[in-house]
Formats: sequence, structure tokens, C-alpha cells
Amino acid sequence: MSFRLVRQSKFRHVYGTCLKREQCFDNIRVSKSSWDSTFCAVNPKFCAIIVESGGGGAFIVLPLNKVNKAGRIPPDHPLVGGHKGPVLDIAWDPFNDNVIASGSEDCVVKVWQIPDYGLVT
Repeated sequence: MSFRLVRQSKFRHVYGTCLKREQCFDNIRVSKSSWDSTFCAVNPKFCAIIVESGGGGAFIVLPLNKVNKAGRIPPDHPLVGGHKGPVLDIAWDPFNDNVIASGSEDCVVKVWQIPDYGLVT
């Protein structure tokens, strides 16, 4: 009777590589107030990240097709802000890529419509 002690893995010799600088986002202040939720939500058009902001909660929406060469986000990039407390969770609509919902610590959930070209103000 044959008995194996060690289970063989197909992924034993697989190694990952880091992305290039022009394929990454840099200079984003990620929030520290989200406990059990994820800090970002991604769909085929946009990437949304909960950020630290003074005077309430906010998140940033970045179009995936407009990553600049350096990968840095300008400090004056527009934020989606309308909550009185810190934003705890965000989620994209699975049927409409331009609609996102955000929930905050002040027990308010808001639904936002993001234009196709992203946020400008």
C-alpha cells in the first residue's frame, strides 16, 4: 500500500514580479479608519480608494486608463466627499460601472454617479 506524506504542489516554483513604476499609483494617503473592510474597490473603468481627509470622510476615484508616466497622483486631485464621519466601506455597482456606494461611520450610505472621464472638480 502506497502512502504519501508530502502533498505535491503545482505552484512550488512560481515567483511574482513587481509592476513597473508607470503601472502603479503613488502619493495616496490611505485611510486608517476602516477596520474590517477593504480600502479599495475596482471595476473595469475605475479604482476607488478610501483616503484620509479632514472634516469628514472621502474617497478618491481614479480612471484606470489615465495613469500618468510617473504614477504619482497630484495632491489637488478631486475627492468624493459628502460624509460627516470617516468612510468605512465602498462598493461599485456590478451592473453599472459609473455608480459607487459609500458607507460612513455616521450611519449614512450614499450612492454616487461618476462621469465616464473621471472626476475633474
